[in-house]
Amino acid sequence: MRCFLQTASIALVLGLIAAPTAVDAQRPDKVTRVGFLGPRVSGDDPRTHNLLQFREGLRELGYVEGKNLTIEWRLAASYELYPSLADELVRLEVDVIVTPNTPAALAAKRATTVIPIVFTAIADPVGSGLVTSLARPGGNLTGLTNLMPEVSAKRLQLLKETFPKIARVAVLFNAQNPGNVRTAKDTQDAAPTLKLKLQTLDAQGADDLRRAFDAIARERTDALVVLQDAFLLNHRVSIADFASRNRMPTIFDAREFVDVGGLMSYGPSRTEMFHRVAFYIDKILKGAKPADLPVEQPAKLELVVNLKSAKALGLAIPLPLLQRADTVIE
Repeated sequence: MRCFLQTASIALVLGLIAAPTAVDAQRPDKVTRVGFLGPRVSGDDPRTHNLLQFREGLRELGYVEGKNLTIEWRLAASYELYPSLADELVRLEVDVIVTPNTPAALAAKRATTVIPIVFTAIADPVGSGLVTSLARPGGNLTGLTNLMPEVSAKRLQLLKETFPKIARVAVLFNAQNPGNVRTAKDTQDAAPTLKLKLQTLDAQGADDLRRAFDAIARERTDALVVLQDAFLLNHRVSIADFASRNRMPTIFDAREFVDVGGLMSYGPSRTEMFHRVAFYIDKILKGAKPADLPVEQPAKLELVVNLKSAKALGLAIPLPLLQRADTVIE
């Protein structure tokens, strides 16, 4: 395993939306315009770091904003806004559209069959209907997937190894996100082998999240698994606080939750995946067809443990687990 957050304010990100058109890295007489369709971020949102990594990856390949690159940012507060924003990018005739989650990728695919679309951190691009296969995507989409069913099983295994007495585990996910649905199923499939009973809870809004918290407390669930999603990430602090109040071990598939008090996370590094997107954009701008660029699976996984949270909860983390961790927050 290897460790795969925008420290700049949202003003910087939004300022880039109005950046002047620039010249293509290969053809000085042509403007390169990259459209980015994803969730709205704020100055303290860890996803802004992902956006910085996305831009840094492009810069390393010679695409510099204000010089030979313009990024058209379309950031939505809810999934329902993705279709209209995707249509905007199509009308702008951007050269490539980048999407960081399944709902955005699906909206972009419905909006155009011509403009290349590069996705990242998509859980199930084949099952979601985005591509025909990982090896031969077909159509105008390709990119990076975090599809690794064995990782869902590994998260449950890590919980069981660390806290052998747990028997009932809650899984919090957003069914609006097809990727979450697939990962929730993979988690459910892994439970019987570990003799765990799962309590799956769909949270698509604030009311759903409150009801999920009530159900978990009522059932006296032993531990909590939370799947990466824009809505749940926006509520990462309240989720971590709930687990802390209930002295409940947690495991997430993204370290952003652990950075605000969650116990541990295991999964692909989204930061590294955002950086890697630039490789696909560059290939496409140089003439490659998305249909011929295989969808890439994660090369690295990271285990992050918040020892400070463990001590606050009175939980003992085995030394072997700490030694295996890529990052230990103390």
